[in-house]
Amino acid sequence: MKGIEKIHRAATEVSPEVILDVENNIFSIKGKSVVSEVDYFYQPIIDWLENIPLDSSSNMNFIFDLEYFNVFSSKRILFLLYKLKDIKEHGANIKVIWYFSIEDDDMKEVGEDFACMVNLPFEFVSKRMELHKP
Repeated sequence: MKGIEKIHRAATEVSPEVILDVENNIFSIKGKSVVSEVDYFYQPIIDWLENIPLDSSSNMNFIFDLEYFNVFSSKRILFLLYKLKDIKEHGANIKVIWYFSIEDDDMKEVGEDFACMVNLPFEFVSKRMELHKP
C-alpha cells in the first residue's frame, strides 16, 4: 500500500481533521463537519480512496471520530463508506471504527444505520465527551 501521497488537513471550526496516510496505516476523520461546500471538502478524500493501491494483504482500519455533522456532510460520509465497501470488495481487509460519546446516543445510532447500509465490519467505541475549558 505504498506510493500515494498522504493527506493531512487540520480541523477548523467547521471541518474535521483528516489523516489519510498509507505509509503509517493511519486513516481517520475526527472532529465536527458542518462544511457548507461539502463537495469541495470531501471529493478529494473520495478521489484519494479511489486511487489507493490495495490488495488482499492490505488492512485498513478507518476511524470516524465525529462530534457532530450536518445532513450535507452525512451524505458525503456515506459516500466515503461506500467507497470503503468497494475497496473491500476488491480484496482488502477493511474495518470501520466508529467513535461516539456515551452521552450521545444519536451518533451511535447513525453509525449503526451506516453499518447496515454499507455492510462493512464496524467496531463501535464509546468515549466520554471531553469538557472544553475556556
